[in-house]
Amino acid sequence: MSQKEQIKSLRKELAECMQADRFRLKRQLDRLTRELRSGKDLSEQIGRLAVRIDQSRLRKLARKASVPAFEYPDLPVSAKKDEIVQLIRNNQVVIVCGETGSGKTTQLPKICLEAGRGQAGFIGHTQPRRIAARTVADRIAEELGEKVGQSVGYKVRFHDKTHESSLIKLMTDGILLAESQNDRFLNQYDTLIIDEAHERSLNIDFLLGYLKWLLPKRPDLKLIITSATIDPQRFAKHFDDAPIIEVSGRTYPVEIRYRPIELIEEDDETSADVQQGIVEAVQELQRDMPGDILVFLRGEREIKEATDSLGKHFSKSYQILPLYSRLSVREQEQIFKPAGKPRIVLATNVAETSLTVPGIRSVIDTGHARISRYSPRSKIQRLPIEKISQASANQRAGRCGRVAPGICIRLYSEEDFQNRPLFTEPEILRTNLSSVILQMSHLKLGEIEQFPFVEPPEAKMIRDGKQVLHEVNALDKAGRLTDTGRRLAKIPADPRLARMLLAADKYNCLTETAIIVAGLSIQDPREKPSDKLQQAESKHAAFKHEHSDFLSFLNLWQHS
Repeated sequence: MSQKEQIKSLRKELAECMQADRFRLKRQLDRLTRELRSGKDLSEQIGRLAVRIDQSRLRKLARKASVPAFEYPDLPVSAKKDEIVQLIRNNQVVIVCGETGSGKTTQLPKICLEAGRGQAGFIGHTQPRRIAARTVADRIAEELGEKVGQSVGYKVRFHDKTHESSLIKLMTDGILLAESQNDRFLNQYDTLIIDEAHERSLNIDFLLGYLKWLLPKRPDLKLIITSATIDPQRFAKHFDDAPIIEVSGRTYPVEIRYRPIELIEEDDETSADVQQGIVEAVQELQRDMPGDILVFLRGEREIKEATDSLGKHFSKSYQILPLYSRLSVREQEQIFKPAGKPRIVLATNVAETSLTVPGIRSVIDTGHARISRYSPRSKIQRLPIEKISQASANQRAGRCGRVAPGICIRLYSEEDFQNRPLFTEPEILRTNLSSVILQMSHLKLGEIEQFPFVEPPEAKMIRDGKQVLHEVNALDKAGRLTDTGRRLAKIPADPRLARMLLAADKYNCLTETAIIVAGLSIQDPREKPSDKLQQAESKHAAFKHEHSDFLSFLNLWQHS
């Protein structure tokens, strides 16, 4: 066989290689084709390349052989698995729509394996929150009869439990965006599942726009988008009328009861009003619907207050468990362990869609959540407490009625519910866009005004985001990315905080500034419990710097 025929034969084998290897191998074949025209003897180089192609083919075959045997539990999505398999094989994009409890999250990766996916690369499965990525990975691995880190792994900030031979990779959507920095075409994946797309977080909206740009360049990549029954047609239209398959949730009837909080002190709802309303609601459910109760609260402070107030009344009859993102993994896993008595789980909106708390019979909904919102006037991203939308309220109610008929008590009136917006406003319409614009410039995705967002942001928010980037010298006067901007794009922090780190490196104070930036990037570590305010003040006084809160962070870190 001539060298030309050898190269032609190797080129045909590229389709059987790992997706992550194909571009590099194709480029080497193209180089050999060009050099062959000069009459060089390339036998040795062709031989080495043939070995690399064969190794990549063997890795793909090994992945195919490593798919474990599995069964599908009795869930609504399982009844539609054959139809979903055909849709995945015949379409590049599929929208899977269904209520909570249908089994979308845990069964879709297995359905993808049955459709032959996961052989040329990972089946990437994104979740909006770290706790969900971990728990879903645990659940799928358990159903496959394995431990996490084998066929199923997860990757979240600071933890990577995946292996080169893993087939399914759970991660946060932020991790997938971060990986696009070094893997622009996401070549390590042959399938992507974007879960809980209806949440419309900033990361999800950016990902959907990015994938709209990427899919024509990666015709081999399959995309599955899952959503609750919240406007799935919008996603289908965004991806050129992609097919929608509806999976009905296996739910029992849920009785909705409205019990508006009776105000104790002021015209507006106070913490005392909320705590009293929760206690009375638990008493009502204890009488009418014995079993586990899920309570949705506004934040960590309210959860701690509710833990104390409920403990005074129900410590003998209920196990009281908190659930929010900042808890340790061990504390979060408590909600999945069987208890000897009924439980009251006190959660933020992390339990609304991202995470399923097992065994819930009743829900108490306070009707509020912390919603991230940016003010262009003050240049501050805030987390004000706001009323949730009707869609969010219905999602919360759907957390019960999964194991038996349930009751949802809403601590607000039916009139209040009817007056709320139908859907939660997408985060991209209410957040600082400087990070998005910076990443788009770094990835060379064009102007943000032409980027294919599901819902484009307002012009004033775009102008404000660009202004921030000009202030930190990330963009020049013509709007092009500067050398400073390229360095900022590689730092996973707000551009203004990242700029502090670059300046600190120049002035030899990077260690101290990194501590301060870390403190500014998270919820204030000096937060004080309202019931122990004086004791906390006296303890915090030891770290307080008389001239600077920033140096207080430094004192606190050095003490720890």
